[in-house]
Amino acid sequence: MTTHQEDSRTTVWGPPPTAPPRAPEAGEPKQPAARRLWRGRPEDPRWARPAFLGLLAATLLLYLCNLGASGYANSFYSAAVQAGSRSWKAFFFGSLDAGNAITVDKPSAFLWPMELSVRIFGLNSWAILTPEVLMGVGAVAVVYAAVRRRFSPAAGLIAGAVLALTPVSALMFRFNNPDAMLALLMALACYFVVRAVEDGRTRWLVWAGTAIGFAFLAKTLQAFLILPPLAIVYAVCGPVRLRKRLGQLALATLALVVSGGWWVAIVELWPASSRPYIGGSQNNSFLELTFGYNGLGRINGDETGSVGGGGGAGGSGRWGATGWDRMFNSEIGSQISWLLPAALILLVAGLWATRKLRRASVTRASFLVWGGSLVMTMAVFSYMAGIFHQYYTVALAPYLAAVVGMGAGLLWDRRRELWASITLAASVVAAAAWGYALLNRTSGYLPWLKWLVLIGGLAAALGLVFAGRLSRRLALGAAAVGLVAALAGPTAYTLSTVDSAHTGSIPTAGPAGASVMGFGGGRGPGGTGGMRGGFGGGGMPGRQGQNGQGQQGQQNGNGFPGGGTFPGGGMPGQNQQNGNGNTQGQGRNGGGFPGRMGDGGGMGGAGGLLNGANVSAEAKKLLEQDASEYTWVAASIGSQNAASYQLTTGDPVMAIGGFNGTDPSPTLAQFKKYVAEGKIHYFIAGGRMGGMGGSSSGTASQISSWVQSTFKKVTVGSATFYDLTRKAS
Repeated sequence: MTTHQEDSRTTVWGPPPTAPPRAPEAGEPKQPAARRLWRGRPEDPRWARPAFLGLLAATLLLYLCNLGASGYANSFYSAAVQAGSRSWKAFFFGSLDAGNAITVDKPSAFLWPMELSVRIFGLNSWAILTPEVLMGVGAVAVVYAAVRRRFSPAAGLIAGAVLALTPVSALMFRFNNPDAMLALLMALACYFVVRAVEDGRTRWLVWAGTAIGFAFLAKTLQAFLILPPLAIVYAVCGPVRLRKRLGQLALATLALVVSGGWWVAIVELWPASSRPYIGGSQNNSFLELTFGYNGLGRINGDETGSVGGGGGAGGSGRWGATGWDRMFNSEIGSQISWLLPAALILLVAGLWATRKLRRASVTRASFLVWGGSLVMTMAVFSYMAGIFHQYYTVALAPYLAAVVGMGAGLLWDRRRELWASITLAASVVAAAAWGYALLNRTSGYLPWLKWLVLIGGLAAALGLVFAGRLSRRLALGAAAVGLVAALAGPTAYTLSTVDSAHTGSIPTAGPAGASVMGFGGGRGPGGTGGMRGGFGGGGMPGRQGQNGQGQQGQQNGNGFPGGGTFPGGGMPGQNQQNGNGNTQGQGRNGGGFPGRMGDGGGMGGAGGLLNGANVSAEAKKLLEQDASEYTWVAASIGSQNAASYQLTTGDPVMAIGGFNGTDPSPTLAQFKKYVAEGKIHYFIAGGRMGGMGGSSSGTASQISSWVQSTFKKVTVGSATFYDLTRKAS
């Protein structure tokens, strides 16, 4: 056994974490690269590198399993990927269509890996989603490297496994939303800051700033949530003089501005007449989108053009209840919180154990960097009143995993101290008890598992209390049982997630009924089930059952104003034919917005806000006729509907009003000009008309009214089109 000089702890899981790589002795032959890759650092245990490579391989295989079942996943972003694979202009701006009418409501960087993949391998599910899988594997590698470097290989393996087996990780690292790239870059930023605390080199802070800058180009201001803890930790704990620390932070800030600002500057300075409209904005400005709809609006709920915000602190709104317990409630808990109580216990224990170390202690700085990022992000998520979805919590997963690995490693090494063994046991009890509670929320899913988790966790905790007095083999056995008990629940939910298809704008992880939320997510081709009730005319009565079938909603809904209406006045389940307001969802997983709209109610087969439309072969054939003669083969209100037709035909479809149908683009005058110039062939009836709370004076409704009164109606199956080249009789 060896002693770590910084905190005088003894480690039995490997050499001291701060030990420098051993230099080869004079005359010692250099090992082949393949052997060095397999063996790792000479001072590591022989099992460490093979175990790490095995973890990465297992994560890769797990995340690739059943990947193609999700099809285009979020068709909104898949349509943008398809556009960017055909047009470099669409690639740069993040346009939804190759005709460059409007962009997605995010910066375009997160689309670039997928678009390059599609350019190489063609448009298919694997080409779109495999880059996201590789980001997940990369995030596991980063978390392992960060924890192993300061603690031990075993602690790093625990951290990597926790990240890989968190249900929301398995969901979002296999989905095409921006969050996969964001999570990877945030993990890299934390790693770089800890490296800077180690040796005081400026380059690490510059790399951290660069990572956060590019994370901004993935999901705007969410990338900045961890800036306060990272900057404060280095300013206080950096190993160089204060003046130099401040200068280094200034350079890191410059790197952030340059890496995140170059694209913004080009977009803002580019003449608006020759670039696509900035989706999600009301004034065709990316800065307005950043600080409004995607920025402060998410915090205070004041999101112009949105479908509505949430409640205030402790309140309940369309995006779920806010408050300190939001990460643990029935809407969010099963996605991320399995080990959150244990992580918080281990974070406090880690800070207590390192309280007397020197200012520049890297061990304590590691807890502050990863733990501070966890607490800061969790606090913002818990109280933000604007748009919030369950899958956002994937941003917490790398921080949580690192804290669990570090805390478990530190307390294990100090297990001979009574407080450490008791605290380690308490963390296992917390994980087992909370795992039991989460599993009990889906009582029909593996009902025996919750008892194994609870009993196994309690038995392991009893052994860990006496770990310092037991033989090494018995102590390791108790630790292994505790680890299995802690990970059994999230592993089961992760396997259920991997086994299912996920589509639409708001996917959720886990089995049926695992997450119930007013605006839940899509699972499989038809979404995940009904909402709590119909929206029109009555808010959200009723609640979601655990069997994935929504309860009956209001029957007197009048639909959304602003043009077309949803059948039955609200957002139905998967297939509502008669528009009478009965909103029974058929998806497997509880919670939220439904799958596709039904054929009744005058929707003409159009898609809803969060899921696209079923495009028939007849409709595809109609749109493909003379498609090369038009810039857009069709125009539709709302991005999801447009995306479905675009992905089916392979030709550009204009999304009027952007994602929500509320963006003032194009104006009626612009649309008339496009039609007069012969750039659009068809108008697709239905779709998202003007957004929630929209009005009949909205741009989308004006265009719809003009089209319906001017051009010839064409019905193909259940879908209704208007031929913009033929006037009505």
